[in-house]
Amino acid sequence: MLEPGHPDLSIRRQCALLGLNRASYYYQPATEDPLNLELMRQIDAQYLRTPFYGWPRMTAVLRAQGYPINGKRVRRLMHLMGIQAITPQKRPATSTPGHRIFPYLLRDRVIDAPNRVWCADITYVSLPHGFVYLVAIMDWFSRYVLSWEVSNSLDSTFCGTALERALRGGTPVIFNTDQGSQFTSQAFTSRLEAVGVQISMDGRGRVFDNIFIERLWRSVKYEHLYLYDYPSVPAVVGGLDGYFTFYNTERPHQSLNYQPPVSVHFGGRPMDAAAVVRHAQDSNPVKTGMPLVDIPESCRS
Repeated sequence: MLEPGHPDLSIRRQCALLGLNRASYYYQPATEDPLNLELMRQIDAQYLRTPFYGWPRMTAVLRAQGYPINGKRVRRLMHLMGIQAITPQKRPATSTPGHRIFPYLLRDRVIDAPNRVWCADITYVSLPHGFVYLVAIMDWFSRYVLSWEVSNSLDSTFCGTALERALRGGTPVIFNTDQGSQFTSQAFTSRLEAVGVQISMDGRGRVFDNIFIERLWRSVKYEHLYLYDYPSVPAVVGGLDGYFTFYNTERPHQSLNYQPPVSVHFGGRPMDAAAVVRHAQDSNPVKTGMPLVDIPESCRS
């Protein structure tokens, strides 16, 4: 995240802002193998199309594309990316020790107004020399992205930062996530309970429990991230900032009567429950789309 040629901030000042020891700046960590990065990009794209593929099927797909790899590598890379097949588990999965699992509260519930339900999820973002993780918090009804954060690790800190930013604009009745350790951590759940929010968590292997934010990831990647070759973390952050602004304020949503999320979230017309069901059942991938944001020429593929 350091920029040696920054016109205003010296390396010493940048290290101080990041809480990094100045003496460790010259340390060069071992980079991921280029083949692994290419495989992770292919796995990510395939997973968006077929989230029910585990490492055996994913291995078969990659071999069919000409990659001479074994299943152990694919399994390791999927674990590194934080993804797994959406299928019923053979045995009950246990949570992180000390983390409480909350029941799913949205079954058969009609969500007919903003700020009734918020949802959050994490996805993987590839870079030429590595990868980062992206978390977003979205209003279930309006599809409005309330906040987002990028991190180079899967700890819970960046999720807490996104939550704090979202809570500045309001408080939901219910907050829904998966059962990942970032969202079941004491720091995350206690913050929601402190402001009176009911916590809901997806059932194991239930892909449709948090379907709206899964569709958000499909849009972010097919409409933006796959179109640009960002060289660094700051470039990714800048590009996502432009895309999420476009997504919230300009991009018309079919399920919102072709209104942008901002119109529905801040005083738009109510959407009927049937439209919510139609959107959840629509599983066609987004194949085209160009964000109306200014992308530097150096970041274009």
